[in-house]
Amino acid sequence: MSQPDFQFVPPSSADILIVEDEPKMAELLQKYLAAAGYRSRHVEHGDAALPAVRQQRPDLILLDIMLPGRSGWEICRELREFSDVPVLMLTARVEEEDRLRGLELGADDYICKTPFSPREIVARVKAMLRRNSRSQPPGAPLPAPATLAIDDARHQASIAGENLGLTPLEFRLLKTFASAPGMVFSRDQLLNHLHDENRAVTDRAVDTHIKNLRRKLEPFFPGHNVIQAVYGVGYSFELPRRP
Repeated sequence: MSQPDFQFVPPSSADILIVEDEPKMAELLQKYLAAAGYRSRHVEHGDAALPAVRQQRPDLILLDIMLPGRSGWEICRELREFSDVPVLMLTARVEEEDRLRGLELGADDYICKTPFSPREIVARVKAMLRRNSRSQPPGAPLPAPATLAIDDARHQASIAGENLGLTPLEFRLLKTFASAPGMVFSRDQLLNHLHDENRAVTDRAVDTHIKNLRRKLEPFFPGHNVIQAVYGVGYSFELPRRP
């Protein structure tokens, strides 16, 4: 593996998370990314990937597939439950079926590590960040005050005066979340709030309704995921604070 020719590049605000169990490969990637002006972090174990994302949302993830602990497949699938951060999968597997599987699970791009070309990986990173340049970085100030209002009598919710157009079940979910911001609700707790006399809601349906609710909230909080999946527990809700 050749070493990069380093030049001064104005630092970028982009933060790259590298999930790779080969330390030498990760170190070389970090050097190339630094030369291109990017900040990067590295975790070696699959089980550490999602906590690292939740601790500080990266602008892009370089994700290996074959990892100790959770595999890249599992990480990507669980990541897409709460984040749309761009994912570039790194793998030695070249079969078309594997590439398609990664894309179906929510990866944005796929690159083979054999032969290993850090220059190509950095070029892919640049291209992906350009495509996603319109999304705001985490912690960015909201463009306007975003006040959530819940009208219990009308079963309606609005943000900054705009009706969200929620279904009855989505309204119940949002009302439950808003009653205790930051609290982690288990699926069973959410199911108890969703059941009524005429309709039974399944465990899997909770995830579908949360996905739809996220989609309706997303335009009001660009760059922020207000409904977070907490692995093995459930979901929590918290509006971003204005600076």
